[in-house]
Amino acid sequence: MSADEAATGHHAHASHGAPLAVALCLTFLVAALELVGGFVAHSLALLSDSAHVFMDVLALAISVFAAWQAQRPANDRRSYGYARFEILAALANGVLLFGVTVAIAIEAVHRFGAVASPAGAPMAIFAGIGLAVNVGIGISLARSAHGDMNVRAALFHVAGDAIGALAVAIGGIAVLATHASWIDPAVSLGVAALIVAGVVRIVRESADVLLQSAPAHAAIPVVRQRMLGIAGVVGIHDLHVWTLGSNDHVLSAHVLLEDKRISEASAVLRALESTLRHEFDIDHVTLQFECTSCSADDAVVVAEIGTGRPPGT
Repeated sequence: MSADEAATGHHAHASHGAPLAVALCLTFLVAALELVGGFVAHSLALLSDSAHVFMDVLALAISVFAAWQAQRPANDRRSYGYARFEILAALANGVLLFGVTVAIAIEAVHRFGAVASPAGAPMAIFAGIGLAVNVGIGISLARSAHGDMNVRAALFHVAGDAIGALAVAIGGIAVLATHASWIDPAVSLGVAALIVAGVVRIVRESADVLLQSAPAHAAIPVVRQRMLGIAGVVGIHDLHVWTLGSNDHVLSAHVLLEDKRISEASAVLRALESTLRHEFDIDHVTLQFECTSCSADDAVVVAEIGTGRPPGT
């Protein structure tokens, strides 16, 4: 890989880390604001949402750390680099957010028995400010979320905060108008259900990466069929496709060829690499060629490692 390509890879991770750091600082301010607002409005909903946001501050701190770790180059011990720090952080964030959501749901159930209602006006005002800040954070992260599971996990946290703030604001207005104490916990349960849906998705995707599942855009049957369409390729076996980190995919396979000279086999290798890179976004390709007419001891005519972008860079 060229120095320019390496610099581009590092810049991509750094550009993802910057909005995460900004999101971390602003989310901390939202949590502090809602904490103050909870005491001012005597609102358990605001205090609970503040606790939720403080947990997201921790989750975003994990995401910032992971984005920084992902910039580290590969070494002799970790030859694939540190790209999977992003996946581990996404999985940890998903589990953490699920735990927080369960706590919110339990508190909401308990709140159904409450008699007193909080002060609706301060409740709506503080939650509205938190909502506006969270929307701004979400817009910033959305620009970097494509292809980065760590940023997407952080975005789910911010989205959960925004939905929570919106629910509290609506609840505050409803409480102000009706003085009904059951409105707040009812809205909280709906918010919890929405958050769980996002958590299930990010945890499933993280688990797929850790289990080395083939990415959805590069299903093995489709990849095999496309490779067999390259001139000179007779068969494919021991085909594996997996993901190292966000937008960082790897393939290895044994490719059976007609009896060819090494120079001809190299041309097939280039065609395979080009197809896999441009059609399936697989940058790191390792292929072992075997010939149909060779004896068992002479089966391998050429074994080359693809010259695509090394993982973790």
